[in-house]
Amino acid sequence: MKKFLKWIWGLAVTALVGYLAYDKYQEKQQQSEQQAQDEVEAIRAQQNRVVPSRTAPVDAAQSTSFSDAAEMAVRSVVYVKVTKKAVLQAPSSILDYLFGFAATPKDQVGIGSGVIISQDGYIVTNNHVVNGGDEFEVTLYDNSVYTATLVGADPATDLALIKIDKTDCEALPMGDSDTLRLGEWVLAIGSPYDLRSTITAGIVSAKGRSFPNYDGQYRVESFIQTDAAVNPGNSGGALVNTLGELVGINTSIISLTGSYAGYSFAVPVNIVKKVTDDFINYGQVQRAMLGVSMRETETGVVVEAVKTDSPAEKAGVRKGDVIREINFVKISGASDLQVQVNKYRPGENIVLTIEREGVLKEMILNL
Repeated sequence: MKKFLKWIWGLAVTALVGYLAYDKYQEKQQQSEQQAQDEVEAIRAQQNRVVPSRTAPVDAAQSTSFSDAAEMAVRSVVYVKVTKKAVLQAPSSILDYLFGFAATPKDQVGIGSGVIISQDGYIVTNNHVVNGGDEFEVTLYDNSVYTATLVGADPATDLALIKIDKTDCEALPMGDSDTLRLGEWVLAIGSPYDLRSTITAGIVSAKGRSFPNYDGQYRVESFIQTDAAVNPGNSGGALVNTLGELVGINTSIISLTGSYAGYSFAVPVNIVKKVTDDFINYGQVQRAMLGVSMRETETGVVVEAVKTDSPAEKAGVRKGDVIREINFVKISGASDLQVQVNKYRPGENIVLTIEREGVLKEMILNL
């Protein structure tokens, strides 16, 4: 009988300990879930505070008047001359000594445009404008000339940052490319064919454009497409809205002749902000990754695989999840996802909204 009572008592104690442990586990689980939800709401509040709404139509008078915006913005767009020094080669054979060596090779000179983004002389342009250059010369709107130094270049976004030694530059204020609307008027400013400070106008024809990647290199592409005339020499110049704000850096055209054929493309300014800030503060681009492979379908961007020990795996993302939002910005394609992820740096937290079996789920993801 005593053994039986001991057994009953032991069973009761074990049950009580198990109950208390489970209760403690439930309490910790609830606290963890509440903490995660609080962080989600904090990020939501931050996004609502920093991302202005542009759902209302732009005022008609404002949208068709370009003079104020053009006169203000053109003073911040510069002419960039890039020189690639010729490499002298030694005679290769005795014949070169006997019959004379080839003529001295000439320096290669290229031109492009740039945009002043700070009072202390930082200028953003395209990577392909400065690529391979040894000397950089900048001519301002008032025709003053400065030697520039290369701060950083990023082939993935085709952006580069140069700097001149001047502390009272006229910087162009940056807008928000996420709020651009299809059909909105924009101005392209640059130096096509050496015609400096040329201004053309068009509308936003499309957003989130990307091109086939034939060279296999990593690219971050979500271009703004416009029908503002852009030609060789415009590269690195400004795409400006009617408020006189920088919304993109003109980068490329699609043409069978090499001249403008109705389609021009610009890197969104929200990518420009992140890349230039990284150059200034870190010396190189800080690039975050989700850690997933994906494919576009009619239903959205679907996760194909999740990399081991990646931010996505740690957050609980699974194969088959459909990515709907990043920090409450809707994701409609792979280019949207690229742009949103590349706005953040490794170690930062974002809210990833996925759809799983028809149910939306918000999760904190540490990049």
